[in-house]
Amino acid sequence: MRSSNPVFSRRGFSRDNGYAGFNAQQPQAGGPAAGTNPYATNPYATNPYATQDAQRGAPAQAPARPGAMTIDDVVSRTAMTLGTVFVTAALAWFLMPVDPANLGRSYGIAIGAALVAFVFAMIQAFKRKASPALILLYAAFEGVFLGVISNAVSTYVSPGVVPQAVLGTMAVFAGVLIAYKMRWIRVTRRFYGFVMAAAMGFILLMAVNLLFSVFGGGDGLGFRSGGLGILFGVIGIVIGACFLALDFKQVEDGIAYGAPREESWLAAFGLTMTLVWIYLEFLRLISILQGDD
Repeated sequence: MRSSNPVFSRRGFSRDNGYAGFNAQQPQAGGPAAGTNPYATNPYATNPYATQDAQRGAPAQAPARPGAMTIDDVVSRTAMTLGTVFVTAALAWFLMPVDPANLGRSYGIAIGAALVAFVFAMIQAFKRKASPALILLYAAFEGVFLGVISNAVSTYVSPGVVPQAVLGTMAVFAGVLIAYKMRWIRVTRRFYGFVMAAAMGFILLMAVNLLFSVFGGGDGLGFRSGGLGILFGVIGIVIGACFLALDFKQVEDGIAYGAPREESWLAAFGLTMTLVWIYLEFLRLISILQGDD
């Protein structure tokens, strides 16, 4: 199983039978499982996409083995990372109040924390194995960033925006989870390619807009306010929802494919990054909508 958020991972997906999955091939008859399933310790583990449930399309389950990842592992690790984000965000909110006379200092703290979090995320993305310490450090600094930014937006831009953004993020998570479990969303190779292309285009446009705003002043190309800001806010949320589907697929694959328990940290890492993405897009979108009232 790879880092769940493909934007921050060099490991990506393999493409077997048109689906996103692990770098695995179906074993030859009588051949060993080693070299096919990277987590296999028995001759019965195969490519989860080699056999599909005729009606549900669910991957075939590999026989359980000691130390394999379970859904409880993913839930507990995700709770730890999101809990770390919440605690540090709350501490940043109350211990680093936004000073109206020196907003630059507050934004400087937020940007610095975001850069440190990004560095930890990139280090983890390029590591072959999950590092709980790196993931929790990422979550801690990401929480500081979110706490300062949320406080600033709630105080000076759009009061009450934070609870609405949190509720919106939870609603998207629940909606995508239900749609995925009901098989209304199928993570195919085409779906993955579309999400990656859309995400890269979105990130490049936002980067260009940031450069124009820094050197030209104002809102740059207008992607962060007004009608275009609303449109790109919705697009950002939709891309985040697609990331969630990719995350859910990798969790499902990891459990079905017998991934080692430590891989649940990567699932938590990816889910946390995706939820942060969605929250920030909601924060911006609601601020624009309330500002236009």
